Amino acid sequence: MNVAAPSAGPEELLRGVVDCVDREHLAARLRSGASLRFKFGIDPSAPDIHLGHTVPMRLLRRWQLAGHLPVLIIGDFTARIGDPSGRSATRPQLSREEVEANAATYLEQVFAVVDPERVEVRRQSEWYGDFSLDSVLELARTATVAQMLQRADFEQRLRQERPIGLHELLYPLLQGYDSVAIAADVELGGTDQLFNLLRGREVQSAYGMARQDVVTVPLLVGLDGQRKMSKSLNNAVGVREPAAEQFGKLMSLPDTQIVPYLELVTATPPAEVDRLAAQLAAGQVHPRDLKELMAKRVVAQFHGAGAADAAAAEFARRFRDRGLPSEVPEVVLPRGPMDPRDLLTGAGLAPSRSQAMRWLREGAVRLDEARLGPDDQLVDFRDGSVLRVGSRRLVRLRTASTAQAEPSRGDC
Repeated sequence: MNVAAPSAGPEELLRGVVDCVDREHLAARLRSGASLRFKFGIDPSAPDIHLGHTVPMRLLRRWQLAGHLPVLIIGDFTARIGDPSGRSATRPQLSREEVEANAATYLEQVFAVVDPERVEVRRQSEWYGDFSLDSVLELARTATVAQMLQRADFEQRLRQERPIGLHELLYPLLQGYDSVAIAADVELGGTDQLFNLLRGREVQSAYGMARQDVVTVPLLVGLDGQRKMSKSLNNAVGVREPAAEQFGKLMSLPDTQIVPYLELVTATPPAEVDRLAAQLAAGQVHPRDLKELMAKRVVAQFHGAGAADAAAAEFARRFRDRGLPSEVPEVVLPRGPMDPRDLLTGAGLAPSRSQAMRWLREGAVRLDEARLGPDDQLVDFRDGSVLRVGSRRLVRLRTASTAQAEPSRGDC
């Protein structure tokens, strides 16, 4: 693979990182003009990734442009264990088939950020497929149980008398051996990965190799503005979500996160980020306008500039002008009064009556302009009524008699 000669200096390439071990050593290597191998591991534990996953990928892209070589490792073995980082309980074990299915979708999403022509992709099965018991024991000798139990999540589980699987203790060692297998110069991850990344240095040393440097990036705060982005916390923006859905979610982001999102999940140059942040702080730009700029740049990365402009226009029409989207899905229901919980489940907006009741209690449900509540016993609707949950879930209700009366496509 032909890679351009490194050009950017340490200050540019390490902008925004949280941890850097050993910073002086890495900075000297970056200044030397050497092309470094930057390791980044991906566990395909789910079929989709969200914007939080793209934060380290953006840094990889910056290093690519400077002439360094990202090495993407598909964790087809460690994904079956499950990374214990930040976990208060053992993860459910995935099957080989589930991991393979997830891995098939991952690279397509990763390459929306990272240049596929200037990257080395490796799978753990290349070296773990024939890993013998002797090799496992040799790897296990590179650490002590006391060292493994120093991780904060394991310490917490011990205090709470929650189980820790022996296979979980192997996870940092397996990730560390990846660095041996691909001769990593640097390993990159989120701040929650620091323990695992440092363990890679020790494993390399035990195998007689020079220790990799370690770089961590911030964890992206989710749409709630408080906790890290996670699908399980319902505060995530998926990379493969439709443009309008991505844009609408990003416009709900608290104003305090606009600048961090510009810096962490868009290609906005650092100087422009600084200028926009200063303008926002001085009141020279409205937060809504800057948020729209950020949202359009995020959406454009995955769907193109045209789709981003269309999503912004649709959002303005729906939420600023209080209009309906140009296309509203239709659902046919029997004519007559219905329990609002049955109405929501029948329309496909609620997965269960209990979830429907939760939304009714929260005041999130509207039938046309009327808000439905938990005390409503039966509600009637007219043909063409619009049923909404929140601001983005909505359907147009059609009565069964009207649907039957309409001619089919084959009728004259």
